[in-house]
Amino acid sequence: MGFLAFLILGLIAGAIAKLILPGDQGGGWIATLVLGVVGALLGGWVGSAVFNVGLEEFWSIQTWLVAIAGALVVLLIWGFITKRKAVH
Repeated sequence: MGFLAFLILGLIAGAIAKLILPGDQGGGWIATLVLGVVGALLGGWVGSAVFNVGLEEFWSIQTWLVAIAGALVVLLIWGFITKRKAVH
């Protein structure tokens, strides 16, 4: 998968993760892109290591599932970090 396709995958996976999780996560398109790309990387790494499923093809359902799952995990972690900073 090319770099541009990976950025598009990260942006869409981050946006889907924001739609799935309830509440206000904050951040605009740039934050969504960064969190989605980091989540896609995390999902691809964990998927390759545990399930032998990575980020192979852009149009593969497996690629999208691991990217969205990774983006959800990163978004949850981001929510915990930003809530702690807001409280203190």
